[in-house]
This record gives sequence, structure tokens and C-alpha cells, in this order.
Amino acid sequence: MSQVEATVNAPQDTPKQGGGYSFYVLAVLILIYMLNFLDRQIIGILAAPLKAEFGLSDSQFGLLGGIAFASVYSTLAIPLAWLADRFSRVWIMTGALTVWSGFTALCGVAGSFGQLFLYRMGVGVGEAGGVAPAYSLIADYFPPHQRARAMAGFAFGIPLGTAAGTLVGGLLAAEYGWRTAFIVVGLLGVLVAPLLRLTVRDPKRGATDAPRPVSAEPAVAALDKGLGRTAALIMLGLGGGLLILAALIQFAGLALANPLVIAFAGGLCAVIGVSLMIARVTASVVLRKKSFWLLALGAASSSVCGYGVAGWLPLFFMRSFDLSLKQVSWYYSGIALIGGLLGIWLGGAIADKLGKRGKGAYPLTPAIAFLISAPCFILAMNSPWLIGLVLPGGGSHTQQLTLAFLIFLIPTGLNLAWLGPITAAVQHLAPAPMRSTASALFLLINNLLGLAVGFYYFGWMSDLLAPRFGEESLRWAIYTGMGFYLMASVLLIGASRTLKRDWVD
Repeated sequence: MSQVEATVNAPQDTPKQGGGYSFYVLAVLILIYMLNFLDRQIIGILAAPLKAEFGLSDSQFGLLGGIAFASVYSTLAIPLAWLADRFSRVWIMTGALTVWSGFTALCGVAGSFGQLFLYRMGVGVGEAGGVAPAYSLIADYFPPHQRARAMAGFAFGIPLGTAAGTLVGGLLAAEYGWRTAFIVVGLLGVLVAPLLRLTVRDPKRGATDAPRPVSAEPAVAALDKGLGRTAALIMLGLGGGLLILAALIQFAGLALANPLVIAFAGGLCAVIGVSLMIARVTASVVLRKKSFWLLALGAASSSVCGYGVAGWLPLFFMRSFDLSLKQVSWYYSGIALIGGLLGIWLGGAIADKLGKRGKGAYPLTPAIAFLISAPCFILAMNSPWLIGLVLPGGGSHTQQLTLAFLIFLIPTGLNLAWLGPITAAVQHLAPAPMRSTASALFLLINNLLGLAVGFYYFGWMSDLLAPRFGEESLRWAIYTGMGFYLMASVLLIGASRTLKRDWVD
């Protein structure tokens, strides 16, 4: 049986398009996604106490927020999504929520950097099963002309979770310590898991799609041994080569690099290879489409800044704006919530409206948003200079913070405007039974490059610039990252020219 022909063994319901239950399901999925980002991003507000507790450099902290989480989150998402395309998406998401919440709570009992690194990997294992199946569920509850807005609504979980993680995590850490913050937010997710399992139904695959001719299915199934298998073999070969190299460095005394780093990279490539082999049918469909690569790499380029800046701004505010942990908790949570909600919704609404005229509007909308984001971030970070152009002496500290808050709302919103349009477009690069896996392949690229590289990049660059700029090194590190927005815009403009050809209704 081909992947396209595979069906869920459990009974399925056909949702009523636009009905009240569809919006209830969306609300529950938003709540789950909020917990996803709460547990993922809470580490950002806890940067100062964690660095003090374990004596970490900015680069080491970047590893906790980046590669520790993203390595397993990105790679395991593919096999879990492959299962979600065949079995109950609701069961998989329920298990994933329980696992990532449990490991978040365990972070609160970590006694060393190594233990915390492993527990963060555990959070990534759970969260790997929490997003791609949700994309697929939403696509089956909302028809094509509503999907960008529905995906944007789902993406509300990002600013809600980021704001909640910043506020709740920061306040708990300031009052009771960082360990309590991890434990409380982790246990919250464990308590919510039964709500998802007991109240959300798994609908029929493709129930809201336009009818497709059955004759098109064998052509997709015939790709089983094509591009997907080749990509898998390449990654397996690369992984095996790196593992052998790591062994030679360790046991033959070759002074080339750190064997643990090489072994980690080899293991990561091997896991990606295994994942691609499992998902070779879907990979054969989407990897040959130019739009997939342009969308994935464009989103990943923006996510270097999106994840990286979001993770480091709390520490930036403490260093450069002289705010306490409690003050930053209120200040940044407000920016993340207001700016994020407005940007995500507008991105989805505009793309749905313009998408009726042409599919290219889906990537073109965020491409324009990214071009505006970079200068706005720089202006917001320099509010004392900006207000000094109007008020003698640069104004008071309160006035500077207020101006920075208002300007930060703009790039924070524009930075997230891609979520609705791009994730909706990815749903249309493969047939309905492949959507979870197609989303996971997209997320593999987006998160492995965006999250892992982004969070680590700013910490590494901050350490690199520290001898010259001291406490302001993080500010200059963020400046250097703005070029990723330009790269994202160029790639998404390219996708706007190819998407119509690759679109699957």
C-alpha cells in the first residue's frame, strides 16, 4: 500500500467546514502550541540565572537554546509525522505534549550543564510530535480559502507561548528561583494533555479539499524509490563517514577536531538519513519542487533572527537597558504578545485575500515584511539616540523604554507574519495524506537551520565581539544577524515565482 493510499485505522469524522467545532479544535491546538513555545522559549528569560548557576559563556548558553533542542526536534519530527499520516494524529500529539512537558519539569532538577543539555534534548523529542500533525489537522478542518488565516490563528500560540514563558517564567524565577519556573510550566502541560485526547476528533484526510482525480495517485506512488531514497542514502553515508572520522580522531590520535562534536554531527546526519528513508515517498514529491526549497530556506533564514533574537532579547534588555529580571518579564512579554498577535493575523489575512489573485502572494507577503523588520529592530535598539533627535539629552529612561517598546512591536509582528502564509503554502505542495510528513520535512530545514543556528549564532558572535564591545557585545551580535532577513526576502520572492507551478489543490 502506498503512502497516498494509506488511511488511519481509527474511525474518522468529516468536519463541517467553518462549523463551531472546527474553531473549538483550532482553539485547543492554539493552547497546545502555546505550551509548546512556553516550554521552548522559557529558557530565554532564564538566561541570567542559568549562566550564573553553571558559569556559562554566551556560546554555551546558545547551545542549550539551539542545538540541544533543535537537533532532536527537527529530525524526529519526520518519523513522528510519518506515523501521524497513518495513525491517529490526536494520540501522537497527546503523547508528545506529555513527553515534552515532563522533560521541561526535569530541567528544574538539573545539577549540571550536561544534565540540562540532555533534558533540553528531551524537550525536543516531545515537541517533535507536536506541530506537523497539528498543521495536518487544521488543513482537514478548514477549506483552502481559509487555511492561511487558520494557520495564522494556530500560530497565535507562538506569541502567546513566548509571552507566557517570559512573564510566568521570569516572575517565578525572580520570586522562587529558576528551578521552580521549569517545574511549574512543565507540570502544566502534563495536566492539559487529557483535554486534547478526550475532546478533539481525528477527521478524514482531505475532507475539505477539492476532489482530485484518482488517476493521479499511482504517479505519486511510483516515486517511492526516487529522490527521497537518494537523499536518505546521501545523509546516511555522510553520517557514517563522520562517525568513522570521530573514532579515528579519538583512538588514532588525529588532531583534527573535537571527536565529540564530530560524532554528534555524524549521529545527527544518520538520524536525518533514517528519517528521510522512512519518509522517502513524501520526500520524493516535495524535494523535487523548487518552491519547497525556496520556502523552507527562506523561512529558515528568517528564523535565524526570529528564534535567535527572541531568545536573546531578554538578556539584551538586562545588559543594555538596565532592566531587572522581573522588569524584563513584563516588558518583553508585552512586546511578544501584542506585536506577535497583530503580525501573525495580518500576515494570514492579507495572504488569504491576495492569494485569490495569485498563489505568489503567500510567500511575497512575508518577503516584504522581512525587508521592513531589519531597520525597525535597529531603530528600536537605539531608542536613546532616536529620541535624542527630538528631546535634548535623549529623554528620560522611561521615555526611551516607551519608544523602544512601541518600535519593537513592528518588527516583532512582521517577523512572525510568514507563519500563516508559508505553512499554508507548504500544505499545498503534497497531497492530503502526505501533509504531516511534508510539514515535518519543511520544519526539519526551518528549525535545524533557524533554531539551532540562530540561537547559537548570536551567543557565539557575542562572545567573539566581547573583547571590543564588552557588555554591549550582544547588541552588535544582533546587528550582524539582520542580514538574514534580506536573504529570507530574496528566497521568498523567488518562491512567489514558482509556487503556482508546484501547487497541489
